[in-house]
Amino acid sequence: MSSPTGEIYRIDWLPGTDVLHGTCHCGREHTSQDPIEMWEWMLAHPQGHEPRGSTS
Repeated sequence: MSSPTGEIYRIDWLPGTDVLHGTCHCGREHTSQDPIEMWEWMLAHPQGHEPRGSTS
């Protein structure tokens, strides 16, 4: 299934740990043990993170 906005959010569970690894559609990555915190970080885009290559 494709996203109507073209934005892809990905969260992977790191086997053997309680850690989630998220990748935002802008390419930034984040890890957390809390799934709610992970989604809040992703959905707050662009607040809290800048796209790769950004100089601001």
